[in-house]
Amino acid sequence: MSAQLIALPRAAQRWLADRPRLTDAGWVGGLTLLDMATVLDRTPAPPAWGVALWGAQTVPLVWRRTAPRAVLVAMTALYVLFQTLGPIPSKVPGPFLLMLGVYAVARYMPAAASVPLTLLSLASAAVTDALTGRWEPPRLGSLEPISLTTFAFFFALAWLLGHGRRRIDTDAARLRELNRRLAAERELNARQAVLTERARIARDLHDVVAHHVSAIALQARAAEDVLTSGPPQPEEAAHGVGVIARTADTALAEMRRLLGLLSFGERELAPEPSLARLDRLVGVATSAGCRVTCAVEVDGPTAPPAGMQVSAYRIVQEALTNVVKHAGPVAVRIAVRGDDARLTVEVENDPPAPGHRPVPGTGRGLVGMRERVAAFDGELDAGPRPYGGWRLRAVLSARAADPAQPHAAQTDR
Repeated sequence: MSAQLIALPRAAQRWLADRPRLTDAGWVGGLTLLDMATVLDRTPAPPAWGVALWGAQTVPLVWRRTAPRAVLVAMTALYVLFQTLGPIPSKVPGPFLLMLGVYAVARYMPAAASVPLTLLSLASAAVTDALTGRWEPPRLGSLEPISLTTFAFFFALAWLLGHGRRRIDTDAARLRELNRRLAAERELNARQAVLTERARIARDLHDVVAHHVSAIALQARAAEDVLTSGPPQPEEAAHGVGVIARTADTALAEMRRLLGLLSFGERELAPEPSLARLDRLVGVATSAGCRVTCAVEVDGPTAPPAGMQVSAYRIVQEALTNVVKHAGPVAVRIAVRGDDARLTVEVENDPPAPGHRPVPGTGRGLVGMRERVAAFDGELDAGPRPYGGWRLRAVLSARAADPAQPHAAQTDR
């Protein structure tokens, strides 16, 4: 029961935090009623319109978050109107109500806009009180009667408090943004590390398979020679076949082990990368603060080969990773054009913002991209743009993926 009683106020606080206008209306309404109650017990009784005008000076504070400029202007105008009409002769508003409006503009507006508004409000109140003759020479050791010095002091205090709170909120928002960008960058780095490890395992698998298959081919030819040339030698042939069987068993065991490692984390990395999955990369880069536009224009009777789509996907992924590391949250443009035989990938980004600190890199990203492009007899051009930023252009050719082509045969060897 005690836990429920503690949780209820917290739930109410979260509910009110999601409705700031309702919270402002509540406390402003209470303040207005309290102000009106302070003038009702005067003798002679003030007119009703005078009491309403007095209470109306705090009503604009309901919109202090969304329209602080209009709030201070309205409060200053109501103050000037009340002082000019003088419906309650013995009641002088003073600077305390206007302090709330000054605090609002200092908190929710930049200093370049809030300082002129504060000075304008101070000047309006000072001129009004001077023309209506409500100021008297100040008395030593007392704030009464209200003087220009008193107004200036409280206006400055309210502005400093509001501006200080604005700086605190700005710093907190900047820290939240940095934390979000760091989390997105950690995700990119983690994915890149997983992909790098999977590529290493794939190379190990290639080496294991190539080694054992070569041994099997050699033993098979030796067994064939034993059986077809000269007198039959069944024992030597049987020995060769046994070596082939054992080598094949070893190759299968190594393949199962390495494929098991490759399939680890398949749920997180599935589905297989392709041009249709570029939106995942765009989403991760966008969460890091980048403004990404992506255009894919692929023509032809059939889709590009799966291997070429995977390479294009990885090139875009590495390019976006480099943008986040070296340029930060900037505008990025991705364009993929081509057909079922040729793909062109272009990634451009704007220059980093002043003061941005790039994350040191290892230089392996461009090396990996060059290897992927070379596997498709392509071209890679990466470098700074003449007007700032970075541009990467990769061209992939599907002909290199054909096993009948010489390049593919050389790669397999």
